[in-house]
Amino acid sequence: MIRSQLPLLFLDVDGPLVPFGATRQQLPHGYPTYRAGHHVPGVDTNPLITRVNPALGPRLMALPCELVWATTWMSDANDCLAPWLGLPELPVVEWPEPSDEGGQGRLHWKTRHLSHWAAGRPFAWLDDEITDADHAWTEAHHPGQTLLRRVDPRQGITDEDFTVLERWLRQQQG
Repeated sequence: MIRSQLPLLFLDVDGPLVPFGATRQQLPHGYPTYRAGHHVPGVDTNPLITRVNPALGPRLMALPCELVWATTWMSDANDCLAPWLGLPELPVVEWPEPSDEGGQGRLHWKTRHLSHWAAGRPFAWLDDEITDADHAWTEAHHPGQTLLRRVDPRQGITDEDFTVLERWLRQQQG
């Protein structure tokens, strides 16, 4: 399969990669922190990066898809997180200016733009803010196959999330 024909995987950062929001009862010792096996610029200026498990990088790279940052971190994701995770520089979704467009209901502000960015290609999207409205909208409006996976922001991406994603990506190949 040609790389440009692989499904896209849109990655949000806050929630899926940087877990947050757990209570002290859920995590009495706080979130675990990690060390990369090498020096990573920016770690000293952004302590949240150490919450990201560097082992996620090789797992993401092994997926048969094209990874794309879909985060408000924008190019900072390539500057800080990509080196931490051992990822190459990834494409970054550039977000449009916010609008007062009405009638969206609970549709996430990223949904329409990600569908447009994908230009008909199949895509998976990992985010902690995905709702039923996003599922319904992409099913009705995106011509390619989609997997919208809501990640629990208290845990970040889990083995179960990877299992669902890997199964969906295998189906896209077949």
